[in-house]
Amino acid sequence: MKRSDFRFMHRLRVRWAEVDAQKIVFNPQYLMYFDTATSDYWRAMAFPYPQAFEHFGGDLFVRKASVEYHASAHYDDVLDVGIRCARIGNSSIVFSSGIFRQDELLVNCEVVYVFADPATRTSKTVPPDFRQVLQDFEAGKPMVEVRVGRWAELGEHARAIRTEVFVQEQNIPADMEWDEADHNCLHAVAYNRYGLPLATGRLLEHVPGVAKIGRMAVRQPMRGSRVGRAVLDALMKAAKERGDREAVLHAQTSAAAFYSRAGFVERGPEFDEAGIAHVEMVKVL
Repeated sequence: MKRSDFRFMHRLRVRWAEVDAQKIVFNPQYLMYFDTATSDYWRAMAFPYPQAFEHFGGDLFVRKASVEYHASAHYDDVLDVGIRCARIGNSSIVFSSGIFRQDELLVNCEVVYVFADPATRTSKTVPPDFRQVLQDFEAGKPMVEVRVGRWAELGEHARAIRTEVFVQEQNIPADMEWDEADHNCLHAVAYNRYGLPLATGRLLEHVPGVAKIGRMAVRQPMRGSRVGRAVLDALMKAAKERGDREAVLHAQTSAAAFYSRAGFVERGPEFDEAGIAHVEMVKVL
């Protein structure tokens, strides 16, 4: 088993609490590492857990886990956990995993899951659409589609995401969230392979030649998956195509690093907007 066997890797750092009296990672801890990496595997597939499984009317239950130990990890080691779907049966799915310290394989694991009804715990056939998504992900095919359009086309899904993120999670008053601009601007919504909306944003004209990007929202299970970046890129592309020379946005300070990675730079001091600290950021298109 080699690092190159995996297209998906999850990085973690060994914590003090994970080391045993022998001053090495306690052996059951590796199963937690595998499980943590699997959660990120679903995120990379644009497959938010557990909502995605509800779409297919089932869930995955562990039938068997086999672990083979080759070398030990120590406190503060940086480890990469590789996960891949090795094979899909009628109702079972086998995942192969490896934990690496740089190129050294420390532990490998095989986990057999059974797709089953969550209420009765009886096995079910793996749905064809789910099977296809797994196979396409391992083949490196795109998992997300971003659609750009008007409120009449995308408003239902954009509203659901923004309500979930801004109104319910961040406690922004609903009457501050909705305005007439929604009906006159462009919107972008990212969808996974079976049509579940994951993230949204909108594009207005700030002044002639300057685009204003706003209402950027990503559902909590998908944060860190680059789906927000896909929405941002789609909005910047739309702005550039209509002839805008610059894009401006008001970033929540907690998200400023996200926009910095996309090439935006801060302009001016922090300010309060809807009770949340923001900073203006700009980018030449």
